[in-house]
Amino acid sequence: MLVKILNAGSGGQGVLTLGNILGNAAMIADYQVTYLPEYGAAMRGGTANCTICISDQVIASPIASAPDILLAMNHPSVVKFISRLLPGGQMIYNSSLVETVPVRGDLDIYSVAANEVATELGNGRSANMVALGTLIAHLQFLSMETVLESIDMLLGSKKKLVEISKIALQAGFDNYSAK
Repeated sequence: MLVKILNAGSGGQGVLTLGNILGNAAMIADYQVTYLPEYGAAMRGGTANCTICISDQVIASPIASAPDILLAMNHPSVVKFISRLLPGGQMIYNSSLVETVPVRGDLDIYSVAANEVATELGNGRSANMVALGTLIAHLQFLSMETVLESIDMLLGSKKKLVEISKIALQAGFDNYSAK
């Protein structure tokens, strides 16, 4: 098994944090992992994306020019990266910020209103964790417990952020499971 995931959005949306938590969770679950962040010069509002490769065997390269899955947090990311997905790939997009998706008949496309769900939970900045919960439900090979452990490891000193992140993660997971 080798899964190549591209998480994309703009600076300030927590895309790199989302990828870091995902990669760490996969390592906890004893998978081989690569994490390759990429961001523009401007931190907030600039481009941000990261590629995570997860495998049960050694990974030859962290570069995924044709990912299996795209998690797009905004419209520019959908437009920029949808063409890179492998035929038969999947895209999860944040329908709170993406109104239209380019037509591509060889993909499975899923939506999550990540910003809306996060706002309903009381913290609009946790949209990345809502999206991550949806991705975890979609992947089906990482347990929620493993991802929660990763959140504790990476955000543990920020108790309030950990609590909010876990609630948002569960909401995203439940949102996907309800479809």
